[in-house]
Amino acid sequence: MAEEAGLHVLQIPTPFAVGRVNCYLIEDSPLTLVDVGPNSGKSLDELESGLRDLGHGIEDLELIIVTHQHIDHMGLLEIVSRRSGAEIAALGKLAPYLARFEEDAELEDQRATAVMGKNGVPEDVATALQSVSRSFRAWGGSATVTRPLEDGEMVELEQRRLEVQHRPGHSPSDTCFWDEDRSILLAADHLIAKISSNPLLSRPLDGSAERTRALIDYIGSLKQTRDLPAELVLSGHGEPILDHVPLIDERFNLYQRRAEKIYGLVKGGLSTGYEMSQEIWGNIAVTQAFLTISEVVGHLDLLVEAGFVTEDEDGDLIRYAVTGDAEPDELGDLIPGGNPAREE
Repeated sequence: MAEEAGLHVLQIPTPFAVGRVNCYLIEDSPLTLVDVGPNSGKSLDELESGLRDLGHGIEDLELIIVTHQHIDHMGLLEIVSRRSGAEIAALGKLAPYLARFEEDAELEDQRATAVMGKNGVPEDVATALQSVSRSFRAWGGSATVTRPLEDGEMVELEQRRLEVQHRPGHSPSDTCFWDEDRSILLAADHLIAKISSNPLLSRPLDGSAERTRALIDYIGSLKQTRDLPAELVLSGHGEPILDHVPLIDERFNLYQRRAEKIYGLVKGGLSTGYEMSQEIWGNIAVTQAFLTISEVVGHLDLLVEAGFVTEDEDGDLIRYAVTGDAEPDELGDLIPGGNPAREE
């Protein structure tokens, strides 16, 4: 269906455990590439090879669309845009980040280190993970957005119209592109078939000190996507999704079960995010501390919003405590605004 619609997937290698990233060539005018892959010689070689197999070169590209800020999707922007002269289209709120990638990536790392420390991650672990993150920074790159996009506007190509849909959660800048005429959603990492997209506690795009409530934001975004009459969802990793509604419902139920489990840990006496992440994931909570803290805190946000848990500053730490004596299976629906999977 994607090929028939003039959409070709280019699977570009990345240095990350998630594996290859899906970039999409749209055979239209202007000739459009959605995401570019990470900044490496191997990735560039395979991008060029994939384009050549489709009868094109990098120099033929006229428009590059960026779905979000993560380096496996935008690292080659500077090289590809310089060689092609293509316009770069991205969410307007993301443009400053892309323009000053090194500076903002450093601020992002500093924020992540502070979040880990506040949630009980030992200083030596947080510092080591910050060094690892810095070492990956070379896979990213800066670029100037020449076509800033707003949520709800249309990207007009000769043979199709793509609606810009800002869907924050996995990152603050996650942007999907909806082809209503063909019922196809270009979703990037907003929705992936076999991986639950981790809503990261990222630095807000406006640089404010306020902590994002990434999982709550993500659930709201997923509800909007669930309502789309999509017949095909093209993801940033893995296989296409042919039936997105049951997949999203499965994710909602996963969040409910995990929040209930974490409530049980708080009720049992664990008070910091790091204690809970170690209880759930063991050593992974050390080697992947920011990912697991983001996961735990996201579910604690659900519990705090529902009134079952409190969040309090205790010196340099954030601690959580239950507000009553409910059992985990007595919490009811914790999905903000209701869980569609339970309503049907």
